Amino acid sequence: MKKQLVIVGVLACSFVNTNLFSQKKQTQKENVETLKEVVVTATKFSLKKENTGKVINVISQKQLQQNAGKSVIEILNTIAGIDVRGVNANPTEPRSINIRGGRSRQVLVLIDGVPVTDQSAINQEFDLRLLAVNQIESIEILKGASSTLYGSGAATAVINVILKKASKDKISGSFETSLGTNNTANSDKGSLSDRNQNVNINGTIGDFNFLGSFSLTGVDGMSSAKSKTNTAFENDAFYSKNGLLKLGYNINDKLSIETFLNYDEFEYDFDAGAFSDSDVNSGNQEQFRIGIKPSYKYIKGQVYLLASANVVERDLNQFNSFSNTLDTYEFVGRSVNVDLVNKYEFSNQLQLITGVNYQIHSNNTVTPFATIEKGIANFNTIDPYASVVYISDYGLSVNVGGRLNIHNVYGNQFVYDGNLAYSILKNEDTSVKLLASYSTAFIAPSLYQLYDGFSGNIDLKPETNETIEAGFDVNYQDWLQLDAVYFNRKETDAIIYDSSTFKYGNSTSDANGFEVNTKIIPTSFLTVNASYTYIDRDKTEDFNDYIPENKIVAGLDITPFKKAFFNFTYRNVSERTIFDRYGSFGTAGEDVILESYQVLDFMTNYKLLGETVTIFGAVTNILNEDYDDILGYSTRGRNYKVGVRLQF
Repeated sequence: MKKQLVIVGVLACSFVNTNLFSQKKQTQKENVETLKEVVVTATKFSLKKENTGKVINVISQKQLQQNAGKSVIEILNTIAGIDVRGVNANPTEPRSINIRGGRSRQVLVLIDGVPVTDQSAINQEFDLRLLAVNQIESIEILKGASSTLYGSGAATAVINVILKKASKDKISGSFETSLGTNNTANSDKGSLSDRNQNVNINGTIGDFNFLGSFSLTGVDGMSSAKSKTNTAFENDAFYSKNGLLKLGYNINDKLSIETFLNYDEFEYDFDAGAFSDSDVNSGNQEQFRIGIKPSYKYIKGQVYLLASANVVERDLNQFNSFSNTLDTYEFVGRSVNVDLVNKYEFSNQLQLITGVNYQIHSNNTVTPFATIEKGIANFNTIDPYASVVYISDYGLSVNVGGRLNIHNVYGNQFVYDGNLAYSILKNEDTSVKLLASYSTAFIAPSLYQLYDGFSGNIDLKPETNETIEAGFDVNYQDWLQLDAVYFNRKETDAIIYDSSTFKYGNSTSDANGFEVNTKIIPTSFLTVNASYTYIDRDKTEDFNDYIPENKIVAGLDITPFKKAFFNFTYRNVSERTIFDRYGSFGTAGEDVILESYQVLDFMTNYKLLGETVTIFGAVTNILNEDYDDILGYSTRGRNYKVGVRLQF
């Protein structure tokens, strides 16, 4: 209760006592830009956000810079409807991103529109630890089922990570470095064990443009597993490097070509399990992506081809207590994705988007227990799809579409969607938009779930989802934004692990809830952001619960003058449960309840020399809350970070 009073006091004092310089014109300009915000994830082409009935959250470049020092996972965790399992654990521990009560396998990650998956993983989910924030321009989160445009996996959301592009200058760049601590709430070592560096060079010379970026991260200082005794566990380190090269050439006003090359790698130590230390377990993960995108504009539209190849390799060295040996595990997942997309504009009001998508995936796994051969564990899909966008003169926008998934293993799957947006009021002071959508999605069984020698099931059906959304979006003058949406999702043939047969099977599950977001600007230098998410699921999956029923995120953005920025962010996460299948933590077959927790973070930055130099700092978990993010594993306590960014 005392901590809650402290939080309320901090927020209240900041709200009441802040009385600094005014920047009203700049604030008005930013709000007008927000109302006219353009997104690409809704249709694969630029579209005003107000003309879609889907819920889309945008994390802008400005917001990414204001969150300097945070990872992609930490930033995503502040968005309504998103809760990342393990967000505050040691970086060596994998994260699971749960959106609207769904699982990681129900979230599709795109990088510049290209689906990225790990075909060697059990659920094909992409590891967001492979992403470097400094290489990202913006992030768009498209909520709800979106398989019509994006195929398998787009059941609860699509996260489109849009990488930076070359500047119009002949050459420009940036350098960023930061140092911080990485401690638990019960440790006060204070050593600078969180180190980050990034360099970026880009530019445009005539019709040629280029961008190169390289990042290094090293984090140490705490153990992955939590110790139940006074005996301290060994620290587990995490080291990553990220390289990006983008080249582009404008052949003429109509035809252009873009290419990209990505290499990401991280090494890490990991422990033997919950409350169990290990000084020999280690892992390595690499991602290599390459692709090309020729694009052609014609009088009535635009067509592009997006072709890419992706390889993810994972290696583990893990101690086997039964054989007393250090076992080696090797996983290799390969994917090829080719997407041909065309937009034809019949008029300013009517667009037709058509495309055909081809994918081929394979898995090669070698473990002490089983082997999965890529010659057997592979599949391919060919998906034709179409979507119609209608934007009326009287405030109504309609988007309907369908997709036929032709899969060489389980056959065909048809998905479709439709969404409506209607502006019932729009003038200089006020806008009110109603939105509604109905969409279906599917998730193809992973190669592991189909072909693993122990738990695989070749008769698995694809998981299908139906989602209904309805809500509103209100903007009043230049100081109030409010939106709310209700969602209801039905999962049919949900892919689960059956602990009685020890094999993967199909089941059903439902989820519903609502999200509320508000943004209030009482003065030109103060912005109040708040969101609330409620989730109700009729079933959860054992070994991977951790979904909170209630989550609150609130923030204060304070801009006392143009060059300075301060932020307080508060998160309150309700109780979560984990099914104790084997009685590892109590009684076998019963749920273990993890208590609710609250975290208060602080961030600041200051610009010098005409924004050439930015100094930033952060204090996370100010109240040093000691709680369980993942049962049996360490959670970060109060930590500090400082850094500098140079623009040239």
